[in-house]
Amino acid sequence: MRSLFVSRMLTAALIAIVVTATKCEAQKDLPYVAVHDPQFITASDATFLNGNDRVIGLMSGEVPKVYPAGILWQHGLVEDSLPKGPIAITWCAYCNTALVFLAAAKGKQLTLDISDSAGGNEVFKDRETGSRWQQAGLDAISGPLQGERLQIYPFLLTSWAEWRRLHPDTLVLKPLPGYAERVGAVNKFVNAGGFGASPMPDGVTYRDERLKPKAMVLGLDVAGASKAFPFDALRSALIINDSLGGSPVVIVHQPSTDTTTAFVAKTGSRILTFTASNADATELIDRETKSSWNAYGECVAGRLKGSKLEPLILQPGYWFAWSEFHHDTAIYTPQ
Repeated sequence: MRSLFVSRMLTAALIAIVVTATKCEAQKDLPYVAVHDPQFITASDATFLNGNDRVIGLMSGEVPKVYPAGILWQHGLVEDSLPKGPIAITWCAYCNTALVFLAAAKGKQLTLDISDSAGGNEVFKDRETGSRWQQAGLDAISGPLQGERLQIYPFLLTSWAEWRRLHPDTLVLKPLPGYAERVGAVNKFVNAGGFGASPMPDGVTYRDERLKPKAMVLGLDVAGASKAFPFDALRSALIINDSLGGSPVVIVHQPSTDTTTAFVAKTGSRILTFTASNADATELIDRETKSSWNAYGECVAGRLKGSKLEPLILQPGYWFAWSEFHHDTAIYTPQ
């Protein structure tokens, strides 16, 4: 019953969005279900996307793929296959949490479906064991695999224009018939911040009032330590040199595309600190060697040319969701 309620609630929300955006009197009632057989088109055929639309980008071997938020938001989960095995690309509409993880545990490949919600966050159920998996917590909360954790997979949340600039040969997830008509309106909704002005969903059990519940943050886990980086702070600072879990880290925010990347800030045993070389933080310089870097952790000129920083995986979502599953999280505050 809970799963049916979730499906109807989100479907109704989508219909309302599309009706408002298109001024239509009626729309088809489409199910809120996971996609298990994704189809892809070329970048030039993805005419339903605008440059500032949010997308999740992945590298799969030598073939980059991108999954538009306007599609993910309508399904909650898309399962795909990569050289490392099955993978799940997810977006929880309740809490704006976007995550990618390997769909496997204890040697079992998992086929995941939308189940229900817990803690204001979506829950998936695998067909193989019936275990229920928390999206934001990445762990099984019931069933034979309870207590197991899923392995997060590197991804980039960025704009369609930036991903296409980086990967002009990318493949693009193709929207299913019926859902395709909604993509443009949903993209506008997501670009505007989703349900940012609405109340928190039912089921939230932990309330941390250090930030507003629906403040957008990027969460980071390093060696068991966690920290939330509010979007407002990132957009102001652009470059944040910090430490977490005993490691130096650098966070880079490019305001023109709202693209944020994070890295371990050292090469070998040398710890580095960074400043932006231009107004959009697409170019950086390290203070220690004066070498030049791009926003994706690659040194392009100077003494360290050819070096690459170890990437870290940022987890976007509303504050109430990050704090729900990271009770001991720190919050970045400007110095």
